[in-house]
Amino acid sequence: MPDPRFFEVRPPASLGELAALVGARLADPEAAGRLIQGVASLTAATPGDVAFCADRRHAADLGATAAGACFVAEVQAGAAPPTCVVLVTPLPQAAYAAAADRLFRPWTLAPGAPPVDPSAEIEDGVTLAPGAVVGPRARLGRGTVVGPGAYVGPGVAVGRDCAIGARAVVGFALLGDRVRILAGAVIGEPGFGAAAGPRGVIDIPQLGRVILQDGVTVGANSCIDRGAFGDTVIGENTKIDNLVQIGHNVVIGRNCLLAAHTGISGSTVIGDGCMLGGRVGIADHITVGPGARLAAAAGVMNDIPAGESWGGFPARPMIRWMRETATLTRLARRRWKDVDGA
Repeated sequence: MPDPRFFEVRPPASLGELAALVGARLADPEAAGRLIQGVASLTAATPGDVAFCADRRHAADLGATAAGACFVAEVQAGAAPPTCVVLVTPLPQAAYAAAADRLFRPWTLAPGAPPVDPSAEIEDGVTLAPGAVVGPRARLGRGTVVGPGAYVGPGVAVGRDCAIGARAVVGFALLGDRVRILAGAVIGEPGFGAAAGPRGVIDIPQLGRVILQDGVTVGANSCIDRGAFGDTVIGENTKIDNLVQIGHNVVIGRNCLLAAHTGISGSTVIGDGCMLGGRVGIADHITVGPGARLAAAAGVMNDIPAGESWGGFPARPMIRWMRETATLTRLARRRWKDVDGA
């Protein structure tokens, strides 16, 4: 269930209503009155949730899901368990997106709202610079400084002795103590999720949060997306340089270092104590073991074991990469020597 501090939880919807909303065929018409309260992934869903399955690779998850209902294509209609009511549609993910929009809406600032909402809880010793905006039900801990033009969205919780830089944006997030967010950083915007819809490509609602643990630093103009289902989590004392992009559902451990222009795709897991050089790129659903080190501009497309050093594109163990590079250099020099001598 999305965090009600950040999302308005709307009344439940019947399966008949959801089927009509997206033009799906309800496989069991007698279940039209069953109420759905939430949306979730196949593996996390409960009997009150609707999920979706848009890929045959997830057939095993569909067969084991506890979801009360699921949007599926015609070819997978018979793969769901008996407890899961099937809604057949050619666009399951788009149908899921419409259901999510029906059941949950992000809290936003009301038109004409004051810069600092009266419902915000602000402890003694907080400094708000000119132009700072603090949304409804936000909480700011003692000793925190919010810079000029910075935005703290509805429901956001900020710990003590934090610093939020000029024009930084913090939404859908929980911050520990001593967190530093430098100027222009954006925390908690929707992650990159899109699907084919009946009228073209549509955005998939992102219903998770961002959690920044104690002592995290986020550099200027970096972006950390909120989770799609669960949370994006940055571990204690991790330091993030300027201009870094962290996708939805990424989990980064404690005491990691991420240099500028690093890009981490969604659902990647990075262990404690990892070091990422500048311009490292990591594909989605990758696991980087604790203590691993990635050389600048490494392109990571496979899991990396704990404690290893990798580099190159595609990234591979450092010694192998350096040997291959040296071999190619020798071959190139020999080739050009032959050409020049011909």
